[in-house]
Amino acid sequence: MSQAKSYFMSGIGGSGMLPLALILRARGYEVAGSDRSLDQGRLGAKFEYLKAQGIALFPQDGSGVVSADQILVRSAAVEDTVGDVVAAKRVGATDLKRPQLLAEIFNAAPVRIGVAGTSGKSTTTGMIAWLLYRAGRDPTVMNGAVMKNFVTPDALFASALVGKGDAFVSEVDESDGSIARYEPTIAVVNNIALDHKSMEELRELFTGFVNRSEIAVLNLDNDETAALVMKAKVRTRTFSLRSGLADLHCSAIRLAPDGVSFDVLEKETRATATVDLAVPGEHNVANALAALSAARAYGLSLQEAAEALKGFSGTKRRLEVAGTAGGVTVIDDFGHNPDKITATLTTLHAFPGRLLIMFQPHGFGPLKLMRQEFIDVFANSMNADDVLIMPDPVYFGGTVDRSVTSEHIVAGVRARGLEAMAFAERGACGDKLIELAEAGDRIIVMGARDDTLSTFATELVERLKR
Repeated sequence: MSQAKSYFMSGIGGSGMLPLALILRARGYEVAGSDRSLDQGRLGAKFEYLKAQGIALFPQDGSGVVSADQILVRSAAVEDTVGDVVAAKRVGATDLKRPQLLAEIFNAAPVRIGVAGTSGKSTTTGMIAWLLYRAGRDPTVMNGAVMKNFVTPDALFASALVGKGDAFVSEVDESDGSIARYEPTIAVVNNIALDHKSMEELRELFTGFVNRSEIAVLNLDNDETAALVMKAKVRTRTFSLRSGLADLHCSAIRLAPDGVSFDVLEKETRATATVDLAVPGEHNVANALAALSAARAYGLSLQEAAEALKGFSGTKRRLEVAGTAGGVTVIDDFGHNPDKITATLTTLHAFPGRLLIMFQPHGFGPLKLMRQEFIDVFANSMNADDVLIMPDPVYFGGTVDRSVTSEHIVAGVRARGLEAMAFAERGACGDKLIELAEAGDRIIVMGARDDTLSTFATELVERLKR
C-alpha cells in the first residue's frame, strides 16, 4: 500500500467506501472525506460516526483536497466533473478509484479470502468474519454491509473489522470489473447471474478470479459456478445444498420464520456437524456452506468452524425486521437483482401472509439491462394476492439514460395477471402501502444504494402504529 499518510475519500458514505476509510484510519493513516449525501443533509448519524473516528468531513466541492501529498480515493459514483476530482487534478494529488486501493491492501495480506458472486457476498463475508473471529483468528474484514455481530454503541456502522491476524477477508465486486485486480489465496464464488454485465463478461471475470487463487470455493447448485470447476486450474472445494458430489453438502434443512438449521457432511473426511443459524432461508444455508468451505480451506476443522458460526446474527438490510404494528410486519431488504429478489420472496412465501412489495430499483442502468428479468422475477415469484409497488429508480445526480422506468416493469407484471403499480415519488408508494396494509400482511422494502430506505421502513412502522 502507498506510504502516503493522508487519504481523502470522495463518496465516503458509500457502502464500499466507509469500511475502507475505517480500515485506513485504524491503521494510523490520516483520513478525510466528502459525500453528496452529507451536502444534501441526509444520513446524519453515519457522518457523525465517521467524525467520531477522527475523520474530517468537507463539502464535495474540492475544498478538502488541497495538497499534492494527499491521495484522492473516489467511489464509482464520483464522476470527473465533481469538485474533489477537479481539485485533485489542479493540485497534483494522486487520483485512485476505490477498488484500486482496496486491491492494493488486500493483495498485500498474508492470507487473502475474496468473496465474490452475484448474490450473498455480504452475508457470506460476515459469516466468515464471525467464525474466524470466534475461532480466535482475529481477521481484518472489509464488507459492503454492516455486520450486526460487531455493532456496538461506539461502532454503529460496523462494516469493517481490523484485526492482527493473517487473514484479510473482503467482499469482491464484479459489477465494475474490479474483481480482475484481486489475487486471493482463497476465492469464494457463491453464484453467477445477470446483474451489471453480460454473461460473457461475467464468465471471463470469474474464471480469472478463480485461476488467480490458490484454492477456489465453488457452488455446485449454480450452473455458471459449477462450470468453473471444469475451468479451474487450481484446487477446488465445492459445496451444495443437496448433491453428494460436493465436498461439503447438507441434509435435513429445518426452516423457521427467524432462522434455519441443517446438518452438514464433508465427503472426504466423513466429518459431520449441525449448524443453527439465526437468519432464515435456504439461500442462507448456501451462504453458510460457502463460509464453512472457506474456513476449511483456511485450515479450521469442520466442527470448529460450525461451532464458531453459531450466534451469527446477520447483516443489516438482509431480511431485517424493521418492526411490527397493527399485525403488519415491515421488513427491510437489500434485494435489488433477480437472484436476490427470488431468494427474499421464496424465503417469505414459506410462511403465511400476503406480501406488499415496494421495490426501488438501484439505478436506471440496471433497470434497462435487466428489464425483462425484473418482470419475470416478480411475475414468477409473487403469489396471486401479493402487490408490487415501485417508485422511480434511486438517483443522486450524474448523467443517466432514463429510457426505461419503473412503469415499464409494473406494466409487464400487470400483463402477467398480477397487481402492480408505479409512482414517481417514494412518498406516494408509502401512502399506498399504508392504505393497503391489513393485519397478517408483510411489507417488504427492497432496494440498494440508498441508506434512506431503512429510514423509510422505520417510518412505515411508526405510521402503522398511528
